[in-house]
Amino acid sequence: MAASVLYDQPGPRAKVRNRILAVITIVVVAAIVWFIISQFAAAGQFAPQKWAFLQSPRIMQGFMQGAINTLTAFGLAAVLSLALGFILAVGRLSDHAWVRAIFSFLVETFRAIPLLILMMLLYYGLPTIDIKLTPFTAVVIALTAYNGSVLAEAIRAGVVSLPKGQAEAAYAVGMRKYQVMTLILLPQAVKSMLPVIISQLVVALKDTALGFVITYQELLYQVKLIGNQISFGYPLIPAAIVGAVMYIGLCLILSGVARYAEYRINKQPGTKKARAKMESVQAS
Repeated sequence: MAASVLYDQPGPRAKVRNRILAVITIVVVAAIVWFIISQFAAAGQFAPQKWAFLQSPRIMQGFMQGAINTLTAFGLAAVLSLALGFILAVGRLSDHAWVRAIFSFLVETFRAIPLLILMMLLYYGLPTIDIKLTPFTAVVIALTAYNGSVLAEAIRAGVVSLPKGQAEAAYAVGMRKYQVMTLILLPQAVKSMLPVIISQLVVALKDTALGFVITYQELLYQVKLIGNQISFGYPLIPAAIVGAVMYIGLCLILSGVARYAEYRINKQPGTKKARAKMESVQAS
């Protein structure tokens, strides 16, 4: 049976039209970028004195400290998010309805609350009941709760996508539920969903910037401090450009890891079949 598609294959005219639209889009985007750059240049944002702050060791130390704080919060939150994701996923796959209900409620709650609001509740709300958290702790807990719930859904989808015969065969030879999950199902689910997991970790890295609102001194916080330096003529735009380049570099590294992981997984036998099974399960 031929595989069904959601759209018709484009004909010769459609291909020409798509190429024309692609060229127009590129031209429009390039024009917008050129306009923005020209406006910055006209405002003197590219003048040498605006970028003199890069020659200051104190300023460069501030950038590096912000990057270190960003990576520290991300690293801890990534590890805790993975652990929480596994716990929530296993809970949602429980044989007991009341357990599934509790863990489903937790997952949906953490996913529904905007991450920034969650950080503010932890940092500004908890002191009203005499519980005080540092900005670092509030950022890590919020990132863990949100990304852990998202990862739980990815892991659960990976487990559901696996052929049921594997679990049935494991039960037939006397394996217990936790053995089936930890030795058979979860390793395969993580393998098939690894690109999704890494992509979510990239999102977690960028979301550390929200810690700026609760005074966590990550990269964006340092960008604001440096941009408000009167001795360098308030170089806010240049400082923001440097910060953006640093964020882009960090995200590109993680994205490269995701592409490499996906490439390695696609080369291994059985991965394509598992992914096709997962897509059919999600479609149903």
